[in-house]
Amino acid sequence: MSVSTTSASRSNRKAKGDGHERRAEILTAAERIFVESGYDGATIRKIADEVGLSSTALYMHFSDKGEILNEICRNTFERLAERNRGILADTAPALTRLRRIAEGYVDFGFEHPNAYRLAYLTPTIETRHGVETIAQKAGGELFAAVVAVVEDAVAQGVLRGDARVLAQVIWASVHGLVSLMITKPYFDWAERDVLIRTQLDVLFNGLTAL
Repeated sequence: MSVSTTSASRSNRKAKGDGHERRAEILTAAERIFVESGYDGATIRKIADEVGLSSTALYMHFSDKGEILNEICRNTFERLAERNRGILADTAPALTRLRRIAEGYVDFGFEHPNAYRLAYLTPTIETRHGVETIAQKAGGELFAAVVAVVEDAVAQGVLRGDARVLAQVIWASVHGLVSLMITKPYFDWAERDVLIRTQLDVLFNGLTAL
């Protein structure tokens, strides 16, 4: 019996493949398991089973689940940054660029709710890489880019105030909308596009009136 069980277990495991492809499979599986089970409830064994690997094989790609979570967060911030690069390079007025950044942020949250939850709604995991993880650094760089556009808006005279404070107000506003809607799907929300447009209208009309 033990021989047949072992054989069956091995037959369910995937053959060795490309390292980048396998890491991507692990991250996709872990993203779902972290959201469903919570960080404490997720285990290396659960993640490994999901992708058809042994725990030992998974450790060849990641040292622990904290490193997996940090990688998911880093990838999330990098994908958001990639969305912003074209906007940041545009010559449109600063306020137009800020609104497009805010819209892109909201769209990303709804398109990738699991990744968004883990990047923005999960306590930071301090791994052996140190307190300031790669993910935190990427998130900081993403926010710094938004501050730079706000500084342009202040320089153009369309916004007044401290650029860092204004950038945090914009972020807090759109984050609040996304986080509420993806964590409270049972609430009787208004039609999403109308709600987003109204939220951004109120936000930017208020900022320009300061």
